Amino acid sequence: MKHIHRQVLEHLSSGAEAVLATVTRSSGSTPQKPGSSALFGSRGLIAGTVGGGLLEASVQSLAREALDSGISVQHVFNLDSSQGEEGARCGGEATVLIDADPGAFLQVFKDLERTIAGGFAGILGTIVEMRDGRKAVIRRFWIPGEQGGRIPAGLQPDVQDAVAETLGRDAGDDFLEFPLPAGHKVQKRAVFLQRIGPLPRLIIAGAGHVGRAVAHLGRLLEFEITVVDDRKELASRENVPDADYLVVRDMGQAMREIKLTGDTYVVIVTRGHRHDAEVLRPCIGAGAAYVGMIGSRHKVAAMRQEFIDKGWATPEQWDSIHTPIGLEIGSETVQEIAVSIAAQLVMERHRKRLEDEA
Repeated sequence: MKHIHRQVLEHLSSGAEAVLATVTRSSGSTPQKPGSSALFGSRGLIAGTVGGGLLEASVQSLAREALDSGISVQHVFNLDSSQGEEGARCGGEATVLIDADPGAFLQVFKDLERTIAGGFAGILGTIVEMRDGRKAVIRRFWIPGEQGGRIPAGLQPDVQDAVAETLGRDAGDDFLEFPLPAGHKVQKRAVFLQRIGPLPRLIIAGAGHVGRAVAHLGRLLEFEITVVDDRKELASRENVPDADYLVVRDMGQAMREIKLTGDTYVVIVTRGHRHDAEVLRPCIGAGAAYVGMIGSRHKVAAMRQEFIDKGWATPEQWDSIHTPIGLEIGSETVQEIAVSIAAQLVMERHRKRLEDEA
């Protein structure tokens, strides 16, 4: 799940007022899961979402009130069929925390961004004390994963254990709630722990028509996009505006220098057989979550034989490569090919969960 911390940091750093709304609990059928956030300003939604539709409109109304009053609240929304045609008709319940002053924790968001930019995950902790009905007193902290983290004093041992366990996971988002002992004039107290890490990386070798289209879809699917090509006129912001990073150099050499991890997805769509082979070789057995290569079945069969004969790959290693790339949906146009590749990326990203649910 994409977190909006960067937009929060950019907006708050400008000195502008804003309200940060976060779904803290949900039950039944709800449009967004716990941890989903939206940032609201005086003119409405700035970034993110808590579900859209009538729920988001209701949250936005409370956000305006919070901007005016400076009071944070936590509110329970019932999402049932009585909402009528305009409602989402989810039939569930969502609790939303509305932070009237997220700027009070600007340093927390700066520390969060620094950790993510370094390629590490961490835990965003939010302590909420409920007073006088819906009124919420909020305190936030950030525990950077790259340093093992320092856990604030006063948290229960089971919360500390949850932090350690969540930091130790390789990927995925977690949003956990733990009740804490209440105190004088405090009706309820809890800590919410959200694991936030870097987006999965999508490395696209080849900045031609297909590479550009895949980059666009990858952006929509919340990947961090790196595009590699040796042609500077193609590996450019003008040609691939959706890329986070552009690498202009020999593609095979560039791939040898990029560290591939269990959260890296490689799409090989270069302009020819030789370039495909040069890019593919350093990907064999390198530990990427996904490696896919474009090509006809004839080309793929010939390259498979070459790689095995020359000892560049074992049959088992070759069979782990998705080639010809993409799901078989009868693709013909560039856009259709990109859709088939994007669909395969989504399937592989969620494969473990799909297998567990089967």
